[in-house]
Amino acid sequence: MIRVTKLTDYGIALMTRLAGLEENLQVTAPNLSKDMALPLPTVRKILKVLTGENLLVSTRGITGGYSLARSPESITLMDMVAAFEGPISMTECASEKSCDCKVQNCDLRDNWSMVNQLMRNTLESYNLAQMAGTLPETSGPRLK
Repeated sequence: MIRVTKLTDYGIALMTRLAGLEENLQVTAPNLSKDMALPLPTVRKILKVLTGENLLVSTRGITGGYSLARSPESITLMDMVAAFEGPISMTECASEKSCDCKVQNCDLRDNWSMVNQLMRNTLESYNLAQMAGTLPETSGPRLK
């Protein structure tokens, strides 16, 4: 099974929470922890990652807190997943690095690269605003 980590899942959940706030409103880590029913150390770890990836802005002080670094429409699902998971690649040979596969006579690199690009395109085609609302119907394969 291919899936994102809990930290990534929680990170996207926190981002959608922030996307639902009024513009210029900031939220503290303790308030996010309480609102999302997540442990405060976990929330702080997630906020640190998202701030380090320039997806959030942190403001210090008594009126400080966290807010989105840019509009929810300009933050893609790929941005959020890659912040926690690193570069997205289905297999090592589909990564942006050169293939270091030990299998001889394997002709799958081009096919895996195509599948990988489709996955990246999908993650890039959805943004935080959509994730915070209802995703649109797609013309691609139907979910089963």
